[in-house]
Amino acid sequence: MTAALQRRQVNVVLAGLLLNFGAGMSSARSPALASDTTLPIPDSLLDVAQAAARIGQPLVLLISLPGCPYCELVRRNYLLPARANGLPVWQINMADKLRPLVGFDGKTSHAAEQIAHWKIRLAPTLLFLNPKGMALAERLVGIASVDFYGAYLDERLATARQAVRAEAEKRL
Repeated sequence: MTAALQRRQVNVVLAGLLLNFGAGMSSARSPALASDTTLPIPDSLLDVAQAAARIGQPLVLLISLPGCPYCELVRRNYLLPARANGLPVWQINMADKLRPLVGFDGKTSHAAEQIAHWKIRLAPTLLFLNPKGMALAERLVGIASVDFYGAYLDERLATARQAVRAEAEKRL
C-alpha cells in the first residue's frame, strides 16, 4: 500500500469521525464544521474548460451547497489536494442565482440556471467536462461510501483523462 493511499484512508476515517461527531451539533458549537473551505468559482465555464484542455486535463466541477458537510469532506480530502497537484478543479454553488456565469455556449446566466440545465439535484456532484461542456466520465453524485469515494474519484478521473487524450489525438 502506498503512503499516499494510507494518508487518504486516514483522512477519510478522520473526516467520517468528524462528521459523526458533529452530526448532532449546531455549527455554532462545532467550529470544525462552521466554515467551508473554498475552491475557486469560475466566471466562464468555457474559459476554464479550455485552460484545462490546454494542459491535457478534464475540467472538474464540484456542484456544492454552502454548509454541506459532505461537500466539505470532498473539498478538503480530495479536491483541494488534487488542485494543489495541478488538477483544474472549480466549484459552483447550486443555489447561486446572483453571480453571473458564462456557459459553454458563451451566454451569461447564473449557477442555479446552469445546474438546472444539467438536472443536478444533489450536492456534492462532481462533473468531468471537456471544453464543449460534454461529459468525459460519469458524474460522481453524493457520497454513497466514504470508504470508496477516493477509488470512485480516481476511476472517473482516469476515464476523463483518457477521453481528453483521445480528443487531442483526433485533432492531430
